[in-house]
Amino acid sequence: MHFVDAWTSLEPLELALLLGGPAIAIVALLLPGRAIARVLALGMAACLALVPGFDPPLLRAAWVALWLGVAAVSGARRDEPPHGRASRAAGVESGAIALLLGGVLLALVLVALGREDLPAEVTRPAAIGFTLVAAGVAHLMLRRDALRGAFAFAVAGCGLQWLDHAARLVVIDAAALPEATLLLATALAVALAVRLAWVRQRDAGSAWVTHAHDLHD
Repeated sequence: MHFVDAWTSLEPLELALLLGGPAIAIVALLLPGRAIARVLALGMAACLALVPGFDPPLLRAAWVALWLGVAAVSGARRDEPPHGRASRAAGVESGAIALLLGGVLLALVLVALGREDLPAEVTRPAAIGFTLVAAGVAHLMLRRDALRGAFAFAVAGCGLQWLDHAARLVVIDAAALPEATLLLATALAVALAVRLAWVRQRDAGSAWVTHAHDLHD
């Protein structure tokens, strides 16, 4: 299979660097906590700084800077929720269902990608991109801290950048947006997520999405 050969033909270090980003994204959507989010964001920045094929260098540096910013805001200390408003477990069931559905859809996409007769240089970034986009969307559904939305949007945007890279390898002489467009859109989404979380923290005393049900306008 071309899909399997695209990965088994790599050196162990190169394989680890390419799979590092998707692995970090999946761990992040499963584990809560500010400290964990900061460490994983720093890990994502390190992976992007070293991973092969994420060009041009200026774009790579900009993505690394974005992830360093995500790490800074993800680990920021915030006030504790007001007394009597502890986090709820109401989203566990819906989150589990979303995770299962997302995993099935991702598996179907990767199987479809594996059936295509694409060069290994296209298959790898496409697979990474699909995985990151799926992980970013699942992160938004599973993690109920609004500030974690910054991490989720950064993951999804990074996945779209990988997909854009794969598309540029197979589409010849086609009009395309500048490569920095996805980075700028991701940075805007991250900034809006951070702003929303800070406003909720200031006005409602908590950035947890589930606490929105306790607000009365």
